[in-house]
Amino acid sequence: MRKADWLYKPSFQFTIFTVIVLVISLQAVLQAPSPFNGSAIAYTAYNNYIIFKQSFYHLIHHQDLYILYPNEHWDLYKYSPAFALLMGPLAILPDFAGLFIWNLLNAIVLLIAIQQLPLLDKQKKLLSLGFVLLELITSLQNEQSNALIAGLIILAFIQLEKKRVALASLFIVLTVAIKLFGIVAFALFLFYPQKIKSIAFTLLWLLVFIFVPLTVVSWDQLLFLYKSWGHLLQNDHDISYGLSVAGWLYTWFGWSLKSETVIAGVLLFCLPLLRIRQYNNFTYRLLYVASVLVWVVIFNHKAESPTFIIATAGVALWYYYQQPNKINTALLLLAFLFTVLSPTDLFPRIIRTNYVIPYVLKAVPCIWVWLKLTFDLLTIKETTVVAES
Repeated sequence: MRKADWLYKPSFQFTIFTVIVLVISLQAVLQAPSPFNGSAIAYTAYNNYIIFKQSFYHLIHHQDLYILYPNEHWDLYKYSPAFALLMGPLAILPDFAGLFIWNLLNAIVLLIAIQQLPLLDKQKKLLSLGFVLLELITSLQNEQSNALIAGLIILAFIQLEKKRVALASLFIVLTVAIKLFGIVAFALFLFYPQKIKSIAFTLLWLLVFIFVPLTVVSWDQLLFLYKSWGHLLQNDHDISYGLSVAGWLYTWFGWSLKSETVIAGVLLFCLPLLRIRQYNNFTYRLLYVASVLVWVVIFNHKAESPTFIIATAGVALWYYYQQPNKINTALLLLAFLFTVLSPTDLFPRIIRTNYVIPYVLKAVPCIWVWLKLTFDLLTIKETTVVAES
């Protein structure tokens, strides 16, 4: 065995990710509850998981999912009724067991997705895992679903490459059931045959996830929940810029252009689709997956630090599937410095407080990467992927 070959073994990587999840989950459950923003109630250090867990009980007890329950947790549940139902198997477990399995699911789905990437050598896969690792830890420490979403989108692409449209559509619909911005990934179906079959399976899975809560609630209650969810999302849209393009334009230039920014982002996102002849180019298709992963974060008005595991996964795909050049390498280093490292203690608190947070510096390199990625999609002529060894 060559020196350090063990680093490339899927079993070793699985073990490392499992240990990381175990440590993070233990830290969360062992940390004493504390007030949030001066509240009189002490909340657990794994509050987001409690939100997911309690959503299952609110659902089966025919309660509104989309209002505050301050005696249980702070912040709101913002996912679909179907997701609340899917949390049932974890909700009935003790908190540590449920939290550990939830975090492990997020980490392992992303790990498997990167391990299964086609036409990429094992060294590039390892470098991709290393690039996203700190962002993964941030997401897991917040019990977020973002690593799961990133993994599902990548797995959907892999299944499409294998002509398994049923699984691909299932994975994308799952992301939509968690966070609605997963709908952007449906653009990937444009590059593959069997479009009628893809549409049929997508509609099937959508119907399943829309109506599966009827197994525990009435028709009237389900309609009420969807109306309440829509009301929440509408109000949620109006109160934040997030770590996004809109947030960058507002904090740097004072431009309050939230809707206009999204419209411009949609047009730029769709522009490379005019290059129909490139649909048979694997690198083009791969770069479009990367574009989806970055786009859904930087044009999300609610993007926060744990969300960027999705964007950094896209940055890794964009960089490691192409031959390196000075511009791409510089952008990758900026993304690692400001997106990945800026929230850590490597940046003094005074810099984080006065510059990184107010000027949304975490988002800026990903914005620049996405612009370069879009340029690459508009100019790519031939496959430049590093072949698997």
